[in-house]
Amino acid sequence: MTAVKEESGQEDPSGMPGGGDGYVPSQRRLDRERFKRTRARRATGIAAASTLVTGIVLYLVVVNAPGWPRTKETFFNGQYAREAFPKVLEGLWLNVRLLLICGVAVLVLGMLIAIARTLRGPVFFPLRALAAAYTDFFRGLPLIINLMIVVLGVPALRLQGITVDPVLLGGTALTLTYSAYVAEVFRAGIESVHPSQRAAARSLGLTNRQALRHVVLPQAVRRQVPPLLNDLVSLQKDTGLVSIGGAVDAVRAADIIVGRSLNYTPYIVAGLVFVALTIPMTRFTDWVTARMDRQRAQGGTL
Repeated sequence: MTAVKEESGQEDPSGMPGGGDGYVPSQRRLDRERFKRTRARRATGIAAASTLVTGIVLYLVVVNAPGWPRTKETFFNGQYAREAFPKVLEGLWLNVRLLLICGVAVLVLGMLIAIARTLRGPVFFPLRALAAAYTDFFRGLPLIINLMIVVLGVPALRLQGITVDPVLLGGTALTLTYSAYVAEVFRAGIESVHPSQRAAARSLGLTNRQALRHVVLPQAVRRQVPPLLNDLVSLQKDTGLVSIGGAVDAVRAADIIVGRSLNYTPYIVAGLVFVALTIPMTRFTDWVTARMDRQRAQGGTL
């Protein structure tokens, strides 16, 4: 028992090794902890050194390339970067608004389609078939073609009462495409909930609708948070495609300057702005995924 206690070790509230009963960890445990710290520092140092060497090699390869002076002038011109940056930021506000509005619409429509695909009973077969056809069609149709059809084709019909605003039409095309992907994510979450959960809810007197709302959907959504956030990151980038209809977003603002100057630096500026906007969401997605993995490993809420 003494040997087991010496190997386990505890920390007292003061942060010192050992418990409040005067326990002192064994020398073997101290040596093990010291070895782990040394190995971690060595691994960090090796990673930093290898990263630095790789960066230096890549830099030397690029700057010593025969066409680097011309490439630098065409794609990394400071003058055009300073000119493009405020206009790209102004156009980015449109991308952010599209992300917020389309994101909510995609979640709502995707959830409705997923529920329709999981309805039981022969009476709901037409609804299930329509939902399946919707997801198959829009997941197979390239987004750029969908945008062209909606943004360019709908105004050509000259229908009364139908908007021709490229921003609204572009947002509609984004919603149609991403709803198909999100619907499949929600459906996977719904089907991952064991049937016994629904049966237990029904045995407690809940109706099918109540069991779906209070038992199945909360678990399904919680399990699918990481892939939903990944779809949101993709939507954030693809909002730049609405520029094909003439909407002046960040990409279109850069395109206007490129068309006037024949210098492609504004495209680099727009790309870096999108990357800067995407990285926080990506890191948040990684944090949520890691947190949920830890909960599963510890036997927490699934």
